[in-house]
Formats: sequence, structure tokens, C-alpha cells
Amino acid sequence: MFRTTLAGLLAHKLRLLLTSLAITLGVGFIAGTFVLTDTIQAGLSQRIAASADKVDVAVLPPVSTSENQPRLTAADLAAIKGVAGVAEAQGLVQGSAALLGKDGRAVGDFATTGVSVVGGRLNRTEITSGAAPSAPDQVVIDKNTAKTRGFAVGDTVRVLDGDGRPHPFRLVGLFDVGVDQQLAVTGAVGFAPATAQTMTGQKGFVEIDVVAAPGVTPERLKSAVSAAVTGHGARLYTGHQLAQELAKSSGADIDVIGTALLMFGLVAMFVAALVIYNTFNILVAQRSREMALLRCIGATRRQVFGSILLESAVVGLLSSALGLLAGLGLGAGALALLRTLGMDAPGGGVSLAPRTMALALAVGLVVTVGAALLPARTATKVAPVAALRTQSDEHAFRTGVLRVVFAMLFLLGGAGVTAYGVISSPGQQALFIVMGGGVLTFLAVLILGPLMVGPLSTLAGWAPARLFGVPGRLALDNSQRNPKRSATTTVALTIGVTLMTLISVITATTRATYTAKLDDQFPIDYMISPQEDLTSNADAALPRALAEGLRARPELASTVEFRQAAARIGDTGRTNDVGAFSGPYQPALSAGSMRGFAPGSAVIADDLAKRLGTGPGGSITVRTPKAGAVRLKVLGLFDPESTPLPAVTVPDTEFDRYFGPLGDSRLIVNVKDGVTPDVSRRAVEAATEPYPTAKVLSATEARGQFDEALDMALMIISGLLGLAVLISLLGIANTLSLSVHERTRESALLRALGLTRAQLRRMLSVEALILGLIGALVGAVLGVAYGWAASRTLMEGVLFRVPVTQVLLFVLLSGAAGVLAAVLPGRRAARASIVGSLAAD
Repeated sequence: MFRTTLAGLLAHKLRLLLTSLAITLGVGFIAGTFVLTDTIQAGLSQRIAASADKVDVAVLPPVSTSENQPRLTAADLAAIKGVAGVAEAQGLVQGSAALLGKDGRAVGDFATTGVSVVGGRLNRTEITSGAAPSAPDQVVIDKNTAKTRGFAVGDTVRVLDGDGRPHPFRLVGLFDVGVDQQLAVTGAVGFAPATAQTMTGQKGFVEIDVVAAPGVTPERLKSAVSAAVTGHGARLYTGHQLAQELAKSSGADIDVIGTALLMFGLVAMFVAALVIYNTFNILVAQRSREMALLRCIGATRRQVFGSILLESAVVGLLSSALGLLAGLGLGAGALALLRTLGMDAPGGGVSLAPRTMALALAVGLVVTVGAALLPARTATKVAPVAALRTQSDEHAFRTGVLRVVFAMLFLLGGAGVTAYGVISSPGQQALFIVMGGGVLTFLAVLILGPLMVGPLSTLAGWAPARLFGVPGRLALDNSQRNPKRSATTTVALTIGVTLMTLISVITATTRATYTAKLDDQFPIDYMISPQEDLTSNADAALPRALAEGLRARPELASTVEFRQAAARIGDTGRTNDVGAFSGPYQPALSAGSMRGFAPGSAVIADDLAKRLGTGPGGSITVRTPKAGAVRLKVLGLFDPESTPLPAVTVPDTEFDRYFGPLGDSRLIVNVKDGVTPDVSRRAVEAATEPYPTAKVLSATEARGQFDEALDMALMIISGLLGLAVLISLLGIANTLSLSVHERTRESALLRALGLTRAQLRRMLSVEALILGLIGALVGAVLGVAYGWAASRTLMEGVLFRVPVTQVLLFVLLSGAAGVLAAVLPGRRAARASIVGSLAAD
């Protein structure tokens, strides 16, 4: 049986190729994901190790959840330098130091981080061009910021100190921020150590690095240094331990990316499993006489079952090996794409870990063999007498009671779970509930598939049957002849179209909801906000003089100021934002009223009210730094998703009494009627010119950025889901190819009765078109339904939108792709000899 199975595989090389292609693509995607993440992780590990090797002991401040993060002091540095066995110790300075662009504005949405660049062995800054700063008037900046802002070595750059005063420096070099995620986000400016303290205003250190004297081990030095900083709660690491900590923090983002990509890979593998299952089903049906003949000459049921599983195992191993090679190519291509886009990707070759090889081979083998189990079981039921028949009969599909019962149970369960998720409070939990309901509903559709093929093929094939005459009617009949096979063929395509439609619906709904809420609740022309500071937990603020300057501009109609600060609410110990607004702004409340909004009152977010168990007419206690514990009457509630106010909003004058004269957290500006956008923009920029860290954003720009982010997400997700669609189309092509072989005599008989080669090709193309449309129609309906359900779990008051044009495009493209998949099977059928085919067994 072993030799017979291998001989059968070698005798049908094309069939073997078509069978293995789907699983190759699925395994290739999963392997490519691991290759990409392994390569990035290996590159990070090399960079971390190279940096940490320069340090024998690193001292870090204690972990704290307070607003003011603790730092190591100059006294700590002096104490460490006095420890026996310390050859050198350097403190690292890090704080905000906003870099100004060539237009005089602070660059980026976040303030550039100022860092100290030390000399000697403890210099962990990788200078990529030029030299390190050695004088007070010299700086280096990270290479990405230099590239995006057009700076080059030798330029004069300006940097703001802690008080917002600009200072000129000569740019002497560029450096790589390495694995520091914060520096990658904010950009960085490197100074000589003393200058770094002056510019950032930080007198303490975020880390003290220590080098051991000759003959002193890192572990022994760590113990000695620990004694010098006892009582501070400082964290100490050897260089090796520091590398492990850095790798752990840097690897978190890579793990998230890898998990997300694997989700798409698993979808592709599930689709591939359906294709493999359908393929083996057809192969078993085609080889029924062969199986029966084997039974006649002495093969047992177990041997027949084993031969099918052996064939699937060979196909699985070959496909997995090819998929592994494809994964290497995909991983290398993804890295090349990252480098082309200017992203920081490791150089050198791709990394192929033993885990990746084992997993790729195991996944491909398990999925292929698992998909072949049911067809193999069916093969054992072929009676030996079937070998005497001249042509195997095609089994008619019968609707079983159990099929209907199970389908109804899954359908009712899916509908119930989905409904429960929709009526639950929006959030991650509700979304997962809806996803669970979607899985149950899909299982019901999978079971009911053969029952749905008839009516759906009639609907999808109505127009083609009339447009293409006899070939169209024959194609419609062929799509209905084997409902089980047609359902299994189309369900793979249904998965891809469902997910793509769902993502499109969520994107369109989110865009419409966001735009409407922005227009209704926040009708503004410009928003001005301070550049955020990631090196401090304190809220960034704008000077109040900026609002006064904006109000003085004749082109502008109104300016509204918002302020906020953190305070404890009630006795829970939790802090929330407490704020105020000043100017012509009327918040939209979900309950209560703004009447009586005076000292001693507040409006609060409805989620906070629910947590505190209060509402309009109730009261809350706010603990403030200036006025102590203040009792406030709750006048009304608002939805924080649609009304951009702090969780507790009090009158403007009272805010100053509670917290002091703080700056503005943001400003919203409206333009006078008749003022053109160019004129208004110049007016706003003129008012903000003295304040380089004030970031100006127009409503049009805000919507554009949001739309661009949504479109980018849609493009990426659609591209990843496109793999599942491609595999499903290969399944259609595979099914048609095997079906052409199965219907060899039938096709020859049609040719003998007058059907031309072109009409035969047309018949197969229309059959593929109908199959593609069936899968696309079911997918579109499921995608729209669950797009609506998922949207309801994201936020309150969504404006449901269906991108009709996009959904119709998915359906049409699926039909067209089905036709394309039928090209090669159609050519093969048309070229077959009529006489030879009629004579075939």
C-alpha cells in the first residue's frame, strides 16, 4: 500500500501541486510572521547586548506610580563613586528639551527628549555621523529627526530650555536612539552632561552606570554598590541583567505585532484546511473504482484509510517545506519594505529559528492530515463491487435531521450571544461577546451550506443563465448538482469576504460617527494644544496670554479655554481630571442642566457618576491642593465620548481657587464669517508665533488625519485578509480542475452533441462565477450584520453606515476572480479529445 500510494502521487503531479498550493500559502504566511519577528528580535538583542556590555552595574531609581518620578541624586552618584572596586561611574540625564524646526516651531507632537552623552567606555550612544558633543555649544540629534526635519551636521539648531527660552547650538553629529522606545517616539537631542542638566532643568539622573575596577566581578560590585544606596529603593542590575530587562521591554511590542499577524495566518490556515478537505473529498470520489479494486485484491479498510492519510501526510510535509521557503521570502520582503519606508529594521540576513521550522512543518502536517480524516473515512465505505461499474455514480445530497437540528442550535445560539453583546455596555468585553456570537453563526452557516446552495445559486446564476444561453444554463445546473461540494468550495471565499466587509463597515461607521460628533459637539475651526512632554507626568499647558492674543485678532470670532488638573474624587483614592472652560461653549448634557452652574456645583462624566453612584441633584467630594476637600453639587451628566470635557467640570473662577492659576490645556478657535482659510490660518499662526510649543490643528486637518489613519488601517487589514481570499480562489480553481477530470466523459458527450470548445470554456467560467458570487453574497451579508453588531460595541450613539460601493466591489471582484480561476481548467477541458474522453473509464 505504501508503494501504491507513492506511485499514485507521482502519477498525478499536477493534482499534487494544486492540492499543496493552498497549504503552502497558509504555512508561508505563518512562517513569514515568525521569520520577521525573529529577525527583528535578533537585531534588537544584538544592539542591546552591545550597549549593555559597556556597563558592569546599572543603578535605576525605584519604581513609582506618583506623578513625580523619583530620580537618583548627585549624592547617590558621589556615594557610588566612593565604593571600593568602582573604576568609573556616570549619571545619565534625561528630560524635556524641545527642538525647534527651521520654521521656528517645536518639532513633533511630543517634546524632544534631551539626553546627556558621556565619554569613555560608558558612552552607550551610537554616533552614526559626525562626533559626540564635547563643548557646551555642541549637540547631536537622532538621525530620524534629522532626516525628517532637514538637518545636517554643521547646521545651527535651536533648542528650548526648561523655561521655554531658545538656545542656539552647533550640530556636530547624528546618533541612533537604539532600543529606547520613548526616544524613538519623541526624537532626541544629546548634550554634554553639564549642558544636559542646564537645558532640561533636571538635576537628578534616570540611571547611573558603573564600570568595575580590574579583577572585580559585576556580581561583587553590585553587592558593594547596593550597600551604598541602601534605603533608596534603587534597582540594581549587572550588565547581563540590564540587557535582559531591555530586551523584555523592547520585545513586548514585537510580541503584539507577531500575535496580530498570526491571527491573519490562522484565518488563512483555516481557509486552506477547508480547501484541502474539499480536495480530498473530490479525490476520494474520483478514485472510488481504484479504492474498490484495491479492496477486491485484498486491501483492508484500514489499509485504504491509511493510504489516504499517508497521501495527505506526504502532501502536508511537501507543502510545509515549500511554505517554510515561502515564509523566508515573505520575511525578507517585509524587512526590505520596512527599510524602504524608512523604518528602523535590522540589517543582515533573515533569522530562521528552529522553533519556526518545527512549527511550520507541524502546522502544515496537522492541518492537512486533519482535513483528510473525513474523506479517508469515506473511502473505507467504498464497496468492492464498485470496481465492476463502468462509471462511478455521483451521490445525491440528502438533508439529515441532525444537520438541521445542529444548524438551528448554532444559529439560535449565535443570534442570542450576539444580541447580548449588542445590548451590553460598549467595551472590549462586549466586542468579544459579539465575536463569539459570530463564530457560532458562522458554524451554523457552514452546516446549512449545502441547503443554501440551491436558492443562492439560482439567485446568483439567474442573470448569467440568461446572458450566456445554453452554457449559462448548464453552468447553473452544474453548480447545484453537488451542493455539499459547492458549499465547501464557496465557504472558504465566504470567510475572506465576511472579514473584509466587516472591516469596511466598521471603518465607514467609525468615520461617520466621529465626523458627526465633531461637528455637533465640537464645532470648531482650529484647536491649539501644547506639545506633550513624555519625560514628565505633569500635564503640559499653554500660557493664558495666548488666549488673550487670539481674542485680539479681528479675523477670529471666539476663543474657548480649557484647563484641567488631577485630583482625588470621593474616598476611593482614585484620581480623575478636574477642569473648567472659559468662553462661548455650551456642553451637551445627557442628563440634568447647566442652569445654576455656579460656585459649589459641577457637571461630571456619566461613567464617573455611575462608578460613584450619584447623578443630577447628588454631590461629590473633590480633594484639591489649594482649597482642601470641596463638596460639589452635581447639576448634570455628559458623555465623555462626545463632549470633550474633563471628568469633573467646575466654574472657571472656582478652578483657580481650587488649583491656582494653571495654564490652558487646549484652546478652540472659531473664525468670523467671510474670513478665508488662508487668512484665518495666518492670523492664528501670528498669535501663536511667540509660543513655539503651541501646536495648531484645523478641523479639516484633524478629520484628514483621522481619515488617513482609518484608510491606512483598512488597507493593511484588507491586504492581510487578501491572502485568505487568494487561497479560497485557489480552492475554486482546484475544485474545477478536479471536477473537469471527474466529468471527462460528460464534457466529451456535450462536445459530441454540438457544444463548441468556446461554449465549454464559457460553461466552466460561468460555473466558477456562480460559485464566487455565492461565497461573496453570503460573506457580504454576514459582514454587514456583524459590522453593525461590532460597531455597537465600540461606542454609544454610532451612526451605522454601509459602504455600498465597496461591498458591491468585493462581490464583483469575487465573481471576476472566480472566472479567472476557471481559465486553466477550461482550457484543459476544451483541448481534450472527444473520442479519447468517451473511451475513458
